[in-house]
This record gives sequence, structure tokens and C-alpha cells, in this order.
Amino acid sequence: MKAAEAFVIHLRRARQRRPQVEKLLTELHLPAGIIDAVDGNALSREEIAAVYRRNLHRPRYPFELRATEIGCFLSHRKAWQAILDRKLEAGLIVEDDVTVDGSLYPRLLAFALANLGRNDVIRFPYRDYTDKGRMVAREGDMTLAEPAIVGLGMQMQLVSAGAAAALLDATETFDRPVDTTIQMPGVKRVRVLVARPTAIRQIGHLLGGTVVQKTRKSAAEIVSREIRRALYRSAVRLNALKRR
Repeated sequence: MKAAEAFVIHLRRARQRRPQVEKLLTELHLPAGIIDAVDGNALSREEIAAVYRRNLHRPRYPFELRATEIGCFLSHRKAWQAILDRKLEAGLIVEDDVTVDGSLYPRLLAFALANLGRNDVIRFPYRDYTDKGRMVAREGDMTLAEPAIVGLGMQMQLVSAGAAAALLDATETFDRPVDTTIQMPGVKRVRVLVARPTAIRQIGHLLGGTVVQKTRKSAAEIVSREIRRALYRSAVRLNALKRR
């Protein structure tokens, strides 16, 4: 088995999530610790300017990042760096609003570890309908596939040391959220796979809601964002078709 550890990303001020974090640490079937999340609301303008720059990549991301989204990205960079600092072959990076299927998850993790390549990221999505693509491995009811379009969300990923190094190098500055960056093959320079069947659930709604997104928007803002989001996703899909 590969030398691997689990890292649960947890924002210290989100105290209502701490019991779930402690529970996760005992359920991940790997040596596990906490990554103290970067509090985006505590970042200075200078700290944000050092890492965030709009319009770096194409297709252009249509929204300015919120400070909390920048903090989320920096938290995942801390986890990638921890994989290298601890000289691991892989790290399982988990956000703190996840719960795992106690019967399926251990088997799926072992399957993923056995098939993880030197520059791979293996996603454990919480939705059944995302990340469709070419199958690359199968064992019983478990599969690994290489999706044409990588799904959104960063709830749980198994990240090889090679992928962690490549992602750190590619994201010293960034212009979009971390999950949208992972969608971009020209930026990440790693292979992204997806493990099935679904073995995790996202339970943020049971833990006080999101700590990243702004929860209140005007009707006009909602409509505007949905239109721009749809145009962006169309550009992502077009890029995926061109690569086939």
C-alpha cells in the first residue's frame, strides 16, 4: 500500500463543525490530521493580491472571487504542500462537511490507492451524475473513469505527490475557484480520475451551511450570475469537445 495520510480541511472558527471533524478523523482508514483552513475574511489586500489575479486563463472566469473562495483555494494548497512536506506518496484531502459510507468507502479507498498513478488525482464525488468518461479500471462494482469534464466540488480527493507538486506549481497565482481550476487540463498538468460508486455525502446543510459562498443575493444578481455561469460552462464543454 502507498504511504498515504488523510488531511481534513477545517476552519477553526467554524466550531459547530468540530464534532464532525473529530468523527471523520476516525473513519478515513488512514492516519489523519487537520489542516487549519485559511480564513479568507482575515486576509489582507496585499495577501490577496499576491495570489489572486483575474483573467489569467481561458475560458475567462466571469466572477470576481470572494475572499472566502480565495481562502478555500489557499487551504487546498496547504494540503498539497503537506503531502510533499511529509514525503508521502499520496494524501487524501477531505473537506469537513463530508460523511462517508462505512461499508463502501474503505473498499473504494483501497481500490483508488492501488490504482493511483504518479501524477493522478482521484475524485470521490458526492453526486452520481457528474464526471462521466472513459473507464480505466474496474474491480467488482468499483470503477475508475477519466471524465471528459471534471465535476465541481472538492469534498474528497486522493492526490498523488506528483500531482500535488504540479498543482502547487501551476497555482502560485490563480483566477478562479479551486474546483474550477482542477477542470482545466492546461493548468493542472495532472490526470484526474473519478472513483465510483458514490461513497460520500455532503452534509454542509446539517452543519450550519456553507462557510465559503455568500448566502444572500438579490434577484437581479442571481439571474445575472446564472447567465454568466451558463456561458462559462458552455465554454468549458466546448474546450472538452475540442480535446477529444
